[in-house]
Amino acid sequence: MAKSKPDRPATPRAGSSPSRAPSGANSGANSGANSGANAGAKSSSRSIAPETTSATSTGKSPSNSPSSKSTPPTVAGRSIRSVLVLADGEKGRIHDLVPALRAWLARHAERVDVELDVREFYKRRSSAKRKDKAPDLVVVLGGDGAILAAVRAFNDEPVPTIGINFGRVGFLASVEASHWQESLLHVFEGRSIVENRMRLVAELMPAGGEKPVTAVALNDAVITRGAFQGMLSIALRDGADWVTNYRCDGLVVSTPSGSTAYSMSAGGPILAPSMSAFVVTPVCPQSLSHRPIVVDGDHELVLHVTDASGLTTLVVDGQGFYPMHEGDSVRITRHAQSFPLLALPGFDAYRRLRERLGWRGQFEPDVFPSEGVADARAPRTTDSL
Repeated sequence: MAKSKPDRPATPRAGSSPSRAPSGANSGANSGANSGANAGAKSSSRSIAPETTSATSTGKSPSNSPSSKSTPPTVAGRSIRSVLVLADGEKGRIHDLVPALRAWLARHAERVDVELDVREFYKRRSSAKRKDKAPDLVVVLGGDGAILAAVRAFNDEPVPTIGINFGRVGFLASVEASHWQESLLHVFEGRSIVENRMRLVAELMPAGGEKPVTAVALNDAVITRGAFQGMLSIALRDGADWVTNYRCDGLVVSTPSGSTAYSMSAGGPILAPSMSAFVVTPVCPQSLSHRPIVVDGDHELVLHVTDASGLTTLVVDGQGFYPMHEGDSVRITRHAQSFPLLALPGFDAYRRLRERLGWRGQFEPDVFPSEGVADARAPRTTDSL
């Protein structure tokens, strides 16, 4: 679950048929959590040029780690022999962590590769005619924007992914930077939790008969107006049923993961990440009676732009931008494969909500009361209050 919003508009139609390939713009999360452990020699450069290295264990495994690489641990049905670290290199503190992280991983896996620019890695992998073999585990250093880029890079072959949070909030990045080592130890000891996250497929169908364009999102697909134009008119259909016509600045269709992103900012509900559902949330609707709705995830949604006075854009996960025009439609369906994000025992999605959104009030119990209301009112001495 993450917040992602478009950070720049797409290029409008010029002349004949527009290009409908994504512009490649990316939205990253700003840095937040501390990097934690002192990671040895600090990088002398803040360059974000991709760096790929391999490291093989040469020393004895620590006593608190797997004793032999001949029997690698498994996560989500995969043996962890190779690890790929994808970093948001624009966050300087990440460079401090990389040397120690690489050395630690080299003692637990046969191969460790490091890419210091996750978005550049996505562009390179998505455009390659022959893709390299996917790793067994992806470790993302950054915020939720970096995780979205990593997920997009492996759209075709989902890889168990864990995020170490260097962003401001971090609904998808479940590990705080100060606890990276113990958290990864959970993963290599087989004690991590696999959260299979629903994804959606957005198919842009041009009115002029051009070839449809398909994009995959972990969070959301958004139809949005340009900065200097009037409201859009968008008709919504759920299967064979017409739902309504919106007059609004935009329309968000999110997955449960994306329900805490743009949809939540626009007033949408929060869904449990294990659900199979879409949230349809209008952005600044003209009619106050147009409220967010939750739709069965197995249904097909069609969004048809019936009126647009100018530039209109389909934005996928805040990172893929596709120009649209009046008469175009977007078909939304559930992706056949979920994406495995990793979390830690005791750090479930509800705990992340409590901590990220500040739900732990002074008089609120830190556990669900098991013996009635009286227990909820009893004094608490835990360090969480």
